[in-house]
Amino acid sequence: MADLMLNLKTFQPDYGAEATEECLLCLRKYAKGLTVNACAHAVFFCQLLDATKQKQKIHERVPLYAQKSKEISLRSLKTGIIGGGHIGKQLARVLLELGGFPGKNIQISTRRPETLLEFQALGVDCFYNNRKLVGWADVVFLCCLPSHLPIICSEVDKELKQSSVVYSLVTAIPLPRLKQLISSNAILRPHYTFTDSSPLTLWEMNRTVVEALKDPAVVQATCPLGHMGAVAMKPKWLEAVFYAALNSYTCQDLPYTEALKLLSEVCFHEDVTTSSEEQKSPLPPPPLFICESFINEAFASSLAPDDTFPWFDLTTVQLKETPLNQLLATDLSFQNNIASFYCNAIALLAADYEGRMVGTPKKIPLSAVLLHPTTNQELTASDTDGTCPSTAEEASSSDSEDII
Repeated sequence: MADLMLNLKTFQPDYGAEATEECLLCLRKYAKGLTVNACAHAVFFCQLLDATKQKQKIHERVPLYAQKSKEISLRSLKTGIIGGGHIGKQLARVLLELGGFPGKNIQISTRRPETLLEFQALGVDCFYNNRKLVGWADVVFLCCLPSHLPIICSEVDKELKQSSVVYSLVTAIPLPRLKQLISSNAILRPHYTFTDSSPLTLWEMNRTVVEALKDPAVVQATCPLGHMGAVAMKPKWLEAVFYAALNSYTCQDLPYTEALKLLSEVCFHEDVTTSSEEQKSPLPPPPLFICESFINEAFASSLAPDDTFPWFDLTTVQLKETPLNQLLATDLSFQNNIASFYCNAIALLAADYEGRMVGTPKKIPLSAVLLHPTTNQELTASDTDGTCPSTAEEASSSDSEDII
């Protein structure tokens, strides 16, 4: 629906603002930028984790951002959202519209489920039962008020599955405190900072989050390995995303060699502009991830070919130095590969969304939508029931400190 007040100057929030108050108006754009970034990073994480859980694709060498529309429709990741306020609704819209997740794969627990009729009409199960949601979901997004978080954590603590990932968008609660509250080490908490030097024009208020993420400039501005859009993400989150993907493979009892190969195949490709002859017999992409990308050399040398990776403590990954952190900080080529992977994954989702909106999904050439971020990136340093192998259950946070 069009905004009827869009062209009516006197109805705009900044109309009549005094010169001394104009500096405060940028806070609205910062808030919008924060929402866009949070939703972009969340859908990227869900897209990657979903790719690791689709067992029917295990032997297909298809990059995540080269999957077809019908493959996207096979989403198997179960996503739960605790909180039906502004950020919870925005996240649900992005997962449904841009991420391509069906409504049956999303649940929202909120004290007022009757306010979410638009999502219920799309097949999303909306109710008020946090325990039920946590026992069902593969990923649990915390989108509640900070004051509600201690009560929610004490309520769901015993229901949380070993294989589930808790993704907190409650920025007021630091990661160590959140780990104490929920007694889990599978927690992701993005950390955002604001930069004064970047323009705020990207975060205009007259378009939705989904519309914003269809803009290539916005997608590149949300890249965790760049500082282009006034809202910056600390790269430690990105490291934890890849360690979470390895945990997913461990839950499926896959050997670490197979996990590395699959993760490389999901994330990377050799050349998207190959000739017609090469397209007939494509070669598998090189395994850009190696064992030492994630664990130290001493521990890597002790692994047998059939061993799985240990269970990684995601909170430790975000709080301490890791081999992946050192690799990102020193290898410019690797940085660019990861940045391109992120941007292209979001760009392909946007292209597929446009195809669904016109009713007949078009076959879009991959080279027409791939983004190429600038090279001067700067960094700041299982089973169906959700259970994991016993080796993963026995791992502790101190183990992670010894192996990474």
